[in-house]
Amino acid sequence: MTEFTHDKVVPFKDSKLGKKQQVAAMFDRIAFRYDFLNRFLSGGIDIYWRRRAIRELSALHPKYILDVATGTADMAIFMTRHLSPEKITGIDISTGMLEIGRQKIARNKLEGKILLQEGDSENIQAPDNTFDAITVAFGVRNFENLEKGLKEMLRVLRPGGRLVILEFSHPKTPGIRQLYNLYLNIVAPRIGGIMTHSGEAYQYLNDSVKAFPEGPALVRILENNGYVNTRLKRLSLGICSIYTGEKTF
Repeated sequence: MTEFTHDKVVPFKDSKLGKKQQVAAMFDRIAFRYDFLNRFLSGGIDIYWRRRAIRELSALHPKYILDVATGTADMAIFMTRHLSPEKITGIDISTGMLEIGRQKIARNKLEGKILLQEGDSENIQAPDNTFDAITVAFGVRNFENLEKGLKEMLRVLRPGGRLVILEFSHPKTPGIRQLYNLYLNIVAPRIGGIMTHSGEAYQYLNDSVKAFPEGPALVRILENNGYVNTRLKRLSLGICSIYTGEKTF
């Protein structure tokens, strides 16, 4: 199984813990500010990105959806509004993020629609061919082993089902690329560090985005791991991208 550069990028470089454990601890630390900083640091455009990603499932009319790296359940909550599925299962390795997500689900009275569970992409507690659709928003960079996660998601996806990945990418436009790099290198780590007292989390954001195999490279990885009908859509001048792939019948 191929190991990619980003698989080795971790939040706490002096820690002896594996990437999965470090990422869980990092998100536990920043969970209390996560939603606020998402809106603040993106200027609210992350909501638009999530809705664009969800639109990739509209024609499929999925009844059973798995949201991997669900975090505070933003995607799951948005999907109940825009797709009207019967049930969404959200999994995440951070108990702190899940707790915030459960509070939001309760406030929105969606306990009967959304179930949050501790879990990760490499060991999904579900039988083969369970879900009509799977979403991962800003989570694949955090996989300890990208290919293992992709194969496991394919296993639980039903034939004809669709995977939708939303992830940061690298703008190609001169000027925009430089501004984006300045933002990732300096602005996000400083503001994130001040607001959460965990500068490592937002330095990790920078490091993991730079190391991640985005664009056509990720499309090839999806295809090499069994996905068909793959597509790539760039958003906001390439700052973010949507990747889709399906399980063959």
